[in-house]
Parts: sequence; C-alpha cells; structure tokens
Amino acid sequence: MAAKRSIFEEVSEETPQERQPQAVQPGLIDRASSGARGAIRAWLMVLFAMVVAMIVVGGLTRLTDSGLSITEWAPVTGAIPPMTEESWTAEFEKYQQIPEYQLQNVGMTIEEFKTIYWWEWGHRQLGRVIGLVWAVGLGAFLLLGKVPTGWTGRLVLPGALGGVQGAVGWWMVSSGLQGEMLDVASYRLAIHLGLAFVILGLLTWYICLLGRPERDLMQARRAKEGGLFGLSTGLLHLTFLQILLGALVAGIDAGRAFPTWPLMGSSFFPPDPFTIMPVWRNFFEDAGLVQFMHRIVGYLVFALAVFTWIRARRSTHPRTRRAFDWMLVFTFGQVVIGIAAVLTQAQWHVAITHQLTAVLLWALILRARFLSGYPITSSVREGL
Repeated sequence: MAAKRSIFEEVSEETPQERQPQAVQPGLIDRASSGARGAIRAWLMVLFAMVVAMIVVGGLTRLTDSGLSITEWAPVTGAIPPMTEESWTAEFEKYQQIPEYQLQNVGMTIEEFKTIYWWEWGHRQLGRVIGLVWAVGLGAFLLLGKVPTGWTGRLVLPGALGGVQGAVGWWMVSSGLQGEMLDVASYRLAIHLGLAFVILGLLTWYICLLGRPERDLMQARRAKEGGLFGLSTGLLHLTFLQILLGALVAGIDAGRAFPTWPLMGSSFFPPDPFTIMPVWRNFFEDAGLVQFMHRIVGYLVFALAVFTWIRARRSTHPRTRRAFDWMLVFTFGQVVIGIAAVLTQAQWHVAITHQLTAVLLWALILRARFLSGYPITSSVREGL
C-alpha cells in the first residue's frame, strides 16, 4: 500500500537536487524593442557632432563671404575640387560673372579666390560626408537586423531632411548669383539654418530616447510633469524663432548696424524702420528693424527661461531640476554673448561663439524637456 503523501509534497518526479531554476525571460516590451540601441545611439552622437560642425563651418563660410564662391550645384562631381591651374582659372572666371565679384570684389586675385573657395567647398564636402555616414550606418543596422521595432522611419527621417537641406542650400546660394545681390537672400538663409536645427533637434531627442530601456520610458511617461513639459515646449518654439531671426541678422549684416546697448543708437526703437516698400520687406531687409526684433525676442526667451526654471524648482526629480539649471546657465550666457556681439559689431570670433552657444542651448532645452516628459527617479541608474 502506497504511503500517504503530504499535500505540501512536490508532485514532480524530479528530486529537488535535479530541479534547476529557470532563467528569467525578458518581457514582451524588451523583446519587441530589442536592437542595438547603444550602437545606434553612438552613431547618432557622431552624426550630432558632425551636424554641429556643419553649422559652425556654415557660419564661418558666411562670415568670410565665401558662400557664393562655387556657382554651380554638382552633388557628385562637385566633391572633387580644382586640381590644376586651368581648372582653378575656370572656376574663378565663373565667379567673376556674378554680382558679388562685379560689385564688391573687383580686383580679387586668384589666390584670394582660392581661400573663399576652400571654405565653401569644405562646407559642402562636410555635408556629403554626413550623408555618407548616415547612409552607411543605417544600411548596416538594417542589414544586421539591429534596428529596434518602430525605429526605421525615425532613423530615415534625419537623412531625408539632410537631402532636402542640400537642395535648400543650393536654393539659398542661387539667390545671390543674379540681379544685384551681394549675398544670399536672408529669408532663404533662415530656412537653411532652421532646417539644420530641426535635424539637430531630432538627433538630440533620439539620443535621449535611446539612452534608456523601453520599459523604463513607458514607466517614466506615467510620471510626466505636464505643466513643465508644456512650458519647455513653448520655450523651445520661442528659441527656434530667435534662431531664425538670428539668421536674418546674419544674412543682412544687421548685427553691425547699431553697436550700442541697451539702446539702439540714442533710442529704444531704431530710426526710420519702414522705409522699404512694400512694407513687409522691412521685416527681412531693414537692418535696424531686424536687429530690434532679434533683441526683443531674445529678452522674451530669457524671461520665459527664468519662469520655466522657477517652475522646474518644484520638480521632485533631481535630474530634471539639474537639466533646467544648465538650460538657464546657457540662456544667460547666450544673452551676454549676444550683447558682446552687438558691441563688437559681430566680430567673427564673437559671432561664431554666439552661434555655437545657440546650438548647445538648443540641445539643453530639448534634454530638459525630455526629462520633464520622461523623468528619472532616484532609483533609476540609467543616465543620459
């Protein structure tokens, strides 16, 4: 007769020594979103750095009046610069046909032309390299099946916008090759720079998202600080407007028009701001009015940044508070550098520092906004 068994006895035929604990299986969220998140994030960081370099080189190209030195758009063959004296002479002759040379640079030597040519060629070449790094990286991740679920379209978008950016760049350059234009159209320059910041913003947001596991992001979203997220979104939009106005200032050299602060000359408002007809053109072409708009929006950005920072002090998440601390520090620094740019009549080293600080501030606002939408609690070890 079989012995009675306790209701607490194991019914498996295996002995306790034979039974092994089963490995914990990752959840469906982790498996569905698996991929080379770390490697893709590193690749996006490289692209981020290259886009920042592109913006800086573009600014230096503008400050050295080099942007119109290449008068043709040849995305493929243009990658090869002139290699002989005959080809240099041919390029110089093309440049001599445009208004910038005829009205401003008559008498320029071919050696002087080579200097501005190399600036513009370097700017375009860097754009080609960025496109290549994007295409090769994305292609490799797709072939290896390492793109996380739902990320293919996201990773295609920066490259697609980069292609549009190349076309916009030529559209901008072409505006200075005819009529009596000595520079590119300022509104086209603003669109060109604005699109660069859109691409930079996408890369920043993706880098933030890929810095944490998908399960962590889904949990963090529940703790979203809606009010702070909304304020930082408003600050982001206002800062973008300020960036566009900065491009208008650069496009018509408005930064050198009134080298005084806080007044513009002897008054708060620039004199005779609406002399160009039709009136709407003054908002793009009158140096005094364009600089005035840039100043006023700069004050508004600073005021909203301070207000947003005060609101962020109430956040219960230390990482979020620190992100907004850095945002405010760079906002204040950007205001100071902007004033210095005005007082020095936009000397190139001050102007390019002003532009680079704008890039860093843009990224810091995005990061602070991200952390208000996906806050990190004190127990979470993953960082950005």
